[in-house]
Amino acid sequence: MNMNTNTSFLKEMGITEWTSRDAPVASLPEEPHHAATPADAPTQLPQPTQPPKSLWWFFGNKPQGDTEVLFQNVIRVLGLSPQEWSWKNPAEKIDPELLPQDGIPIVAVAFGGVVAQKLSGERDALPQLRETVLAFNTEGAEDLPLIATFELSQLVARPKDKALFWQDLLLAKSVLQNT
Repeated sequence: MNMNTNTSFLKEMGITEWTSRDAPVASLPEEPHHAATPADAPTQLPQPTQPPKSLWWFFGNKPQGDTEVLFQNVIRVLGLSPQEWSWKNPAEKIDPELLPQDGIPIVAVAFGGVVAQKLSGERDALPQLRETVLAFNTEGAEDLPLIATFELSQLVARPKDKALFWQDLLLAKSVLQNT
């Protein structure tokens, strides 16, 4: 199957095709080598950091060991820069005054049923909370979308749940695209 056929099948299934940010950069033609003198040395200007297009907030037990490796892979696959995501403690209150005022869309992902219940105020178990866009149970933050998903440790212990986890991430990504 060629790439165009694969792309059309993915579109038919409603799956967006992602490109890797780890793709190799095309090499530049080599310049002739000559001895560099201090006058020849290019000055390094600091690269301007682009403002984030969206923010991802992750709530739950901070990953360690295998769960940290899994989480870092999730960040890499989502293509998030360090400015585009942060780990939040579910015990801390969301201060509406600290929310970005520049219109940057935010999506929150709650790892585990207990965390999702605490943040949303819902009483249902995780299977009922998944695949639904929840709202924060905090005054001033009700408009922030909250996606409930599995704890990272559960994903490490039960790899078959990773497909469901991926669906949750796609839901979060689609929420961002629609805000």
